[in-house]
Amino acid sequence: MKIRFALFAGMLVALILAACSAAPQAAPMESAQEEAAPHEAGPPHWTYEGAEGPDHWGDLGDGAYPLCGTGKWQSPLDISTQDISAHYVDLPDMVFNYFPSDLTILNNGHTVQANYRGGSNAVIDGIHYDLLQFHFHTPSEHTVDGTSYAAELHAVHRNANGELAVVGILIQEGAENPAFDAVIANAPAEKADATTISGVTINLRDMLPEVTHTYRYSGSLTTPPCSEGVSWNLITDPIEMSAAQINRFVGYDANE
Repeated sequence: MKIRFALFAGMLVALILAACSAAPQAAPMESAQEEAAPHEAGPPHWTYEGAEGPDHWGDLGDGAYPLCGTGKWQSPLDISTQDISAHYVDLPDMVFNYFPSDLTILNNGHTVQANYRGGSNAVIDGIHYDLLQFHFHTPSEHTVDGTSYAAELHAVHRNANGELAVVGILIQEGAENPAFDAVIANAPAEKADATTISGVTINLRDMLPEVTHTYRYSGSLTTPPCSEGVSWNLITDPIEMSAAQINRFVGYDANE
């Protein structure tokens, strides 16, 4: 099933266009973790459409995910490039310290996710955010001037205070992209626990576009529990993947 995420109503506040650059630093260490904080046992089931879809997330389980319905800073957004010029701020360059990682891959029932070996990070406004994992959404969750993309990659990071930052990469149909070959070849077609693929490595740095300017804003997780205070950094230039590559992710976001 193809995801069509309903955009939450929200103000595009302090949306910032900022230049980013890559500068490798330290060596890698420990393992990656999930995007959202763990729930108590037996969290309510949610889906991308129907009675358990986005319009109803805030009501599931007698209000287990209240921010999904009442939050004021919810993601994703439709990025308005007209608003950007009015809110432009010249911030320090973002720095991507991404290193090769063993491929540890899973299907959580909603998306394909690759957990990342510790040691890679992104530096945003001088703060280090450790890279935990990346996953995919088809089609894109964010839109730009109302335009949706074929897919979107979310790279999830966390700093020493437990605050989350997500780097979003828009994906459009085009040329085949060899940086994703290992992920696509080993992506579980059905829900499956994390498995480390022997002898296979990946590098998120190879998946970034050449130009890494970003739209920055403070938002939320895009799935339950919809926690707010997430630093969003959506790269302005999309990358390309072939139709065959993109189609490998369509349907992985199955409702259980």
